[in-house]
Amino acid sequence: MALARVVTFDGVSKDRMQQMERDMDEGQPPEGFPASEMIALHDPDTEKSMVILMFESEDDYKTADEMLNAMPAGDTPGQRTSVTKYDVAMRMKS
Repeated sequence: MALARVVTFDGVSKDRMQQMERDMDEGQPPEGFPASEMIALHDPDTEKSMVILMFESEDDYKTADEMLNAMPAGDTPGQRTSVTKYDVAMRMKS
């Protein structure tokens, strides 16, 4: 079963989201970071953001969680307000 790491942030400006997108397009994931799917949601009016990372196993989730928790605060989109682990109950593309 896939697992999702859902993180919410406050204080995320439109400019900061654009910079993060450029950085991710130009860079590579950190060495040892497990394969994942990412969805970033952003409300520029309230400067709130939610990032969803999906992993295929508990081991991948644990490795990524440890690496992401160790990141310097300046590398995140804004002020992290919550981190929640979910089972991915359903996934669908149309």
